[in-house]
Amino acid sequence: MRLIDEAYTRWPFYGVPRMTAWLRRGGHTVNPKRVRRLMRLMGLEAIYAKPRLSASQKAHKRYPYLLWDVVVDHVDQVWSADITYLRLRGGFLYLVAVLDWHSRYVLSWELSRSLESDFCVRALEVALACGRPEIFNTDQGVQFTSEAFTSVLEGREVAISMDGRGRAFDNIFSERLWRTVKYEEVYLKDYADEEEARRELGRYFRFYNRGRLHQALDYHTPAEVYEGRWGETRDRAAARTVAVTPVALRAPSVTATVPV
Repeated sequence: MRLIDEAYTRWPFYGVPRMTAWLRRGGHTVNPKRVRRLMRLMGLEAIYAKPRLSASQKAHKRYPYLLWDVVVDHVDQVWSADITYLRLRGGFLYLVAVLDWHSRYVLSWELSRSLESDFCVRALEVALACGRPEIFNTDQGVQFTSEAFTSVLEGREVAISMDGRGRAFDNIFSERLWRTVKYEEVYLKDYADEEEARRELGRYFRFYNRGRLHQALDYHTPAEVYEGRWGETRDRAAARTVAVTPVALRAPSVTATVPV
């Protein structure tokens, strides 16, 4: 499962046949049936157009995809949620995060030992304490199509959008987030248990939001963009080129808002 996780993070378009072949080339005796079972346990599916992109309960209500030709140009316009597998030294967890597309700001995150919808609902409620999006986009997984999840959004009058089957790149922002989190945090450490994972991820997400410069954001942090301080940062940088003093170089104090 560790090898599958690393391979999937590097090549998210690898399905069961390619993953099986890759593991065999590495000297592992596995068959497609076992790889399929493990990938399902990990909640992994290859990213490419196919008839059944994600599994959902037939009884759950499905919503149309609302992001055709939509230009995302301001914060709280589109949020999304997604789940990834998180390895531990002696087991694994699932990690969900709610992301603002325009700023790449992680509004909330939560861990769980199972794929029940409860931890996704908790993350959603924490995120909605920060603001309210115009559109909330997810895949058609059972956690996001459940009444417990969709009723929270409907109660806040948020338009619900769900990826259409066969659409390959609807969750590209979440995939980029997971790749960043795993390469910059998870793979560099070996979490012993949920307590350590929660503590270290809390530190990382504070850095991701408030310290990590994003090329796509013109080397600003997600917090600067989400909180509307993009222009302030640019003005401070310009001021420092005029008069460099110890006071001007002193970094402002910030407090992380992502819950641990």
